[in-house]
Formats: sequence, structure tokens, C-alpha cells
Amino acid sequence: MTSKAEQWATYVILALFSVIALTPVFGVLSTAFADQRSLATGFALPNELHWHNFVEAWTRGHFSHYLGSSVIVAVAVVVSAAVFSTLAAYAFGTMRFPGSTVLFYMFLIGLTLPEEALVVPLYYDLRGLGLTDTYWALILPQTAQSIAFGTFWMRAYFSSAPRTLVEAARIDGANSWTTLWRVLVPVGRPAITTLVVITFMWTWNEFLLALVMVTSEARRTVPLGLVFFQGQHSSDVSLLAAGAVLVALPVVIVYLILQRRFIEGMLTGAVKE
Repeated sequence: MTSKAEQWATYVILALFSVIALTPVFGVLSTAFADQRSLATGFALPNELHWHNFVEAWTRGHFSHYLGSSVIVAVAVVVSAAVFSTLAAYAFGTMRFPGSTVLFYMFLIGLTLPEEALVVPLYYDLRGLGLTDTYWALILPQTAQSIAFGTFWMRAYFSSAPRTLVEAARIDGANSWTTLWRVLVPVGRPAITTLVVITFMWTWNEFLLALVMVTSEARRTVPLGLVFFQGQHSSDVSLLAAGAVLVALPVVIVYLILQRRFIEGMLTGAVKE
């Protein structure tokens, strides 16, 4: 049983780390709502909320085009990675076939290779295929990277799934495909939701790949667009902060919508591991 002193110590530590984590967030928000003519940043609270900073940043920064590109890439990567990761993890987690262990470790190699070491040869490969400066140059590499993690993550769930569910489905005459989509996937929604949120966050914040592969403004994603916006408005601190909030807002919204299943999936994975 936890004593009151331990509980208070836990609350103090959690409060301390919460303050450390939220300090930059409040600083950016206070700057985003400040008057553009003011040089005050950080916790200098504005006298009034200047909502027009967001409107002006949205218009002058062309964030509508960048957000559209990011949505296309993120949705394609998340859906593809979730489907292929689930299929691969189901095979590795529930089936035994020759070379399964070797193949699984080959998937894990994708988690160990840094993107910085791959981006240059990847650029020349995609250029040879005529895919540079297209959405495919962003979707295909990020899908491959996400499948490596997704297979590792979902395999842990399928390996620890109750055998009684699979056996009951087989007794009822369900084949492997039906067992996966009708039995295991509905039960594993927290794990899949966690995979979706993490993959979306990684894809949305990807910068290096977009910087190398994309040259036209029409296909820039929001992190790349924010950098160009910063170069054009380096002295407008409030506009830059407003642009940063616009870029981060979709990730926050997705997390808030799926946070319950996301936390459940993280805790379930931690316990099962």
C-alpha cells in the first residue's frame, strides 16, 4: 500500500515535469496571440487576444496548400502502414513457417537504419523512377519505415492475444482471414489506435524527406512550409508562433480524439511485454 508521503512525492514529481513540458507550449501560445508590433515573447501575456495573427499567417503562409499536401501524405501512409503492418504481424505472431524468424528480424532492420543515411541513395533511386517531386516520393518511403515499427508493435499484440479466441473461431469454421478481421482486429483496437496515432505524428512532422524529395510549392508539407514561412517573416515573431500553432494543431486534435484508446493501447502493450 502506498503511503501518503509517497503519494505526495508522486504528485510533486508529476507536477514538476508537467510544468517543464507545458512551459514551451504556453510560451508559443502567448506569443501567437500577442500584438505583432510587440517584441515581447514567452510569458508576456498580451493585453488582448489577436486572433488575426492566425488569419494572416494562414493567408500569407499558404498553409491551406501545405495542410492539403500533408493530409494526403499522412492519410495514405497511416492507412497503408496500418493495413500492411497488421497483415505482417498476424503472420509473424500466430503462424509458424520456414524463415519466419529471419524475416521478422529483417523487418526490425528498418528500425535501426537512420533516415539520414538513406535519404541520398533513396533520392537517386526515386529520381531514376521519375517519382521525385511527387506525393509518391513521400508516401512510399514513410510507409516502408512505418511498416517496420508497425509489424514489431502489432506482433507483440498478436503473440499475446488469447489463444481461446483463435481456437473458438477455428471451431466455428472461420479461416485465417476471418479470424483476423472478425475476431482479433476488433479486440486489438487499442493497439491499432496507438499505431495510427504514432504513425500519423511521425508522418505529419517529417521534414528531411520532404526537403530532399519535393521542389515545387504545391507539394510542400506543413513542416517544410513553416521553414519557408520563417525565412520570409523572420522578424514577425507573432506570425511565426501562429504558424507553428497551425502546424501542430492537427496532431493535437487527432491525439485528443483518440487519446483514450491510445493510452489503453500503450498500457496494454507495456503490461503484456
